[in-house]
Amino acid sequence: MNRHFYTLLFHLALPLIALRLYLRGRQAPAYRRRVAERFSFSLPALKPGGIWVHAVSVGESIAAAPLIKALLERHPELPVTVTCMTPTGSERIRALFGERVQHCYLPYDLPWAAARFLDRLRPKLAVIMETELWPNHIHQCARRGIPTVLANARLSEKSARGYARFAGLTRPMLAEMSWIAVQTEAEAERFRQLGARSERVSITGSIKFDLRIDPELPERARALRASWGAERRPVWIAASTHAGEDELILDAHRRLLAERPDGLLILVPRHPERFEAVHVLCQRQGFSTVRRSSALPVRAEDQVLLGDTMGELLFLYALADVAFVGGSLVPNGGHNLLEPAALGLPVLSGPHLFNFLEIAAQLRAAGALLEVANGEELAAQLPILLGAPDRRRLMGSSGLDVLQASQGALALLLAGLGRLLPTG
Repeated sequence: MNRHFYTLLFHLALPLIALRLYLRGRQAPAYRRRVAERFSFSLPALKPGGIWVHAVSVGESIAAAPLIKALLERHPELPVTVTCMTPTGSERIRALFGERVQHCYLPYDLPWAAARFLDRLRPKLAVIMETELWPNHIHQCARRGIPTVLANARLSEKSARGYARFAGLTRPMLAEMSWIAVQTEAEAERFRQLGARSERVSITGSIKFDLRIDPELPERARALRASWGAERRPVWIAASTHAGEDELILDAHRRLLAERPDGLLILVPRHPERFEAVHVLCQRQGFSTVRRSSALPVRAEDQVLLGDTMGELLFLYALADVAFVGGSLVPNGGHNLLEPAALGLPVLSGPHLFNFLEIAAQLRAAGALLEVANGEELAAQLPILLGAPDRRRLMGSSGLDVLQASQGALALLLAGLGRLLPTG
């Protein structure tokens, strides 16, 4: 498949894309809004000539936050535009940066939509986070001489096999990239094999390690937990959970309560459109549940705190003694293991961590990560870990050591971007 055939298929798929937007909009009404932006129409007022950063959704937006902040500080004279593809990503970008950045949805990967967007924005530099590869957007940047960077790039073996099946599309696209800043050597080799130019591939590490925790955040969490009278309660968090995981999490919590009746679970679904359904599930299963969005205090009889707010995940982690990171008991690939590690928490996960293999290996080798094969193992390990404060402290300290030893990717990335940014 070449780019022209891909473009034809994309146009033919537009009715299905419209149907998908409609169906997603039934669960999350925000998907029905700003649809014109997805075709480069009704774009907000955008100052041209700056830096464009694309972060597809919430996870990439959070990962990109330190980079965007650094770009704003280093280049105050340039407008920074941040695009995404999802309403939750949009909310996160606005919560993080407000009016400090320009923001809109990235138009679909159609040549005319990409051209219209770039002609409006005229960026000096395009930065795509992780592995959001759109052939027409990249080609339109190359036509205009806009340096295009894939930053914090990751590419699993499975994804590489998928891209390899469409070599006629993938090879020219990667060859047009100005720089691919990858997290590991294994991923660098996969990009080279797929057609990226060797001299344009560098190993910078993951900027996720450059996470900085506000020193006041743990203090605020301790104060809130104290206000609940929950200093001595065993508190664990299951964060970024997906459909099919919540039932396993609640079953593990029920078994914990049999041993520790004062146990508290903080349950944080990954996607906001699932907040209501997970709340109903908790109630249906008989758990006394309070929603974080209600701002009500957690009472002694409450068994579950549902984290149904945006932008508070680090704070909710800080409330807990043990952290389970979701998307890993189901084959979703896992989520960011470093956020709880940065708070000195012992980290639990399921076996499906293919999106974070290198980070998981480092934490596992240091003894900071405990993987469980299924919900049964999670239920067995929870009371052991919650009843062993010395082990928790050792795991948390080991995680912090891993985090600190691997920092520096952000500085390397900023230096590389600075070399590509045209002067004058």
